[in-house]
Amino acid sequence: MTHRTSQPLTAWFAVWDLALTAAAWVAAYHLRFDAGVLPPGTDPRPEFGLYLASLPLVALLALVAYRAAGMYEVHRLRRFREELAAVGKGVGLMALAVMATSFARQSHYESRLAMGLFVGTALVWVVAARRASWQVLRKLRKRGRNQTRALVVGTGRLARRTVRTLRTVSWSGIKPVGFVEDDAHRGPAAGLPVLGNIADLPDLVARHDIGYVFVSLPLNRYADARRVFNALSQTTVDVQLVADVPAVAGMTFHTTQLHGMTVVGLRESPHHGLNVLVKRAMDVVLAATALVLLAPVLLVIAALVRLSSPGPVFYRQERCGLNGRPFHMLKFRTMRTDAEANGPQMTAANDPRKTRLGAFLRATNLDELPQLFNVLWGDMSLVGPRPERPVFVRQFAKTVPGYMARHAVKAGMTGWAQVNGWRGNSSLRRRVQFDLYYITHWNPLFDLRIMFLTVWRMLFARQKHAY
Repeated sequence: MTHRTSQPLTAWFAVWDLALTAAAWVAAYHLRFDAGVLPPGTDPRPEFGLYLASLPLVALLALVAYRAAGMYEVHRLRRFREELAAVGKGVGLMALAVMATSFARQSHYESRLAMGLFVGTALVWVVAARRASWQVLRKLRKRGRNQTRALVVGTGRLARRTVRTLRTVSWSGIKPVGFVEDDAHRGPAAGLPVLGNIADLPDLVARHDIGYVFVSLPLNRYADARRVFNALSQTTVDVQLVADVPAVAGMTFHTTQLHGMTVVGLRESPHHGLNVLVKRAMDVVLAATALVLLAPVLLVIAALVRLSSPGPVFYRQERCGLNGRPFHMLKFRTMRTDAEANGPQMTAANDPRKTRLGAFLRATNLDELPQLFNVLWGDMSLVGPRPERPVFVRQFAKTVPGYMARHAVKAGMTGWAQVNGWRGNSSLRRRVQFDLYYITHWNPLFDLRIMFLTVWRMLFARQKHAY
C-alpha cells in the first residue's frame, strides 16, 4: 500500500508553488531588463504586457509538470532529498514545456537569459518555500500537533527498533500506540501494550483511529505479513513493511519493478549515477586547491625528509581501494629504508623504525599530504574508509564481520572513523562500524563535515593513535 497524501497539505503546496512560479516569471523580466545588473546583450526588450500574457499558460504548464514529477505525493515519511529531487524534476519539466510551447507558437519575445533567470529563481523559491513549510509543520508535530497513530506488528527486535525509530523521528508526527502479536507468550515491550493479534487488526484500526501499520516481523515470519495485508485489505490504513536485514549493515537499498515483480536491491555503495560525478568533482577541485595552497609546505617537508635520513622522499605502499583493487598510496617517508626487512607489520607506539622527523610527521598527519596526488589520479577520495594493505585485508576479512563492505567506496585520506578517534591501533570492529555508517549515510555535506573535523583536529586536538 502506498503513502496516503494529505489533501490540505497538497493544496497548500500547490498554491505556493504556482504563486512563486508566477512571481519568478515576473521577477525574471525585471531582473533581465529593468534591474540594470546584467549587460543589455542582444535580446530585444519585449512589451511587459505581452510577456505577462503568457503567465496563465506558464502556470498551467507548471501545475501539470509539478504533478507529473511527484511534487504532490507528500507524506509524513518524505525526506528533504526526495523533496529536492521532485522539485528539480518538476521545474525542469516545466522549463522544457514552456520553451517547447514558445517555439510552437513562434513567440519571439521571450529572452533566453530571462528564461534562465526564471527557471533558476523558480527552483530556489519553490525549494525554499517547501523547506520552510516542512520546518514549521515538523515543529508543530514535535509539539503534539498534526499527529497520527500507528500499530506495530510484532514484538521482537525489529519491532522494538521500529518503535524507537518512530519516537526519534518525532517530526513525522507518527505516534506508536501498541503492538499486534499472535504469539501469546509475547508481552509488552518498549513501554507499549500488546493490543491484539493479526485477526484483530481491522477492529484495532477503527477503534484506535490508526493511520499507519508497520509490519516489523523477522524473516522467518514473513508468511504472517501476507495475513496482515489480507486482514487490512478492506481498510485505507497505510501499511509499511520494515525489512529485517541485520546481516547487511552498511548497505543501502533500492526497489524496482521488473515486469510486475518487485525487486529489492542491496546496493553497497551510495556512489552511483549523479553521486559519482558529484563526489569526483569535489575531490578534484578540493585536492587541486589544497595542492596549490600547500605547495610550499610540501616542498619544505620533502627537503627535510631528504636531509634528515638517507633514502627517498616518498614512500609508495600497496593498498586496497575501491572493490578491493590494489593501488600504490603515496606518503612522505617516515621510517628507515630497512623498516620491513622482516616482513609487513603494523606500526606501534614508540616504533623504533621511525625517524625523528617521521615521528613528528605521523603525529601531525603531515606524512599523508602526498595522497592528494592519489586523489587527483582517482585512486582515492578525500573522504572514505582508510585503505589497508592486501596482506592485512585478507586477514581482517576472515575475522571482522562486514570488513569487505568498506571497499564499496573509494578509500579516503580521512574518514568518519578517523575523526571519531578510531584509527591506528584502536578497535578494528569499531572502525568498521563507523566506516559502514559513513557508506550508508553518505552525502556531500557529510564529506564536508568530515573534512572540517579533520582539519580542526589536526590543528587543535591531540591525535589519538597517531603513530
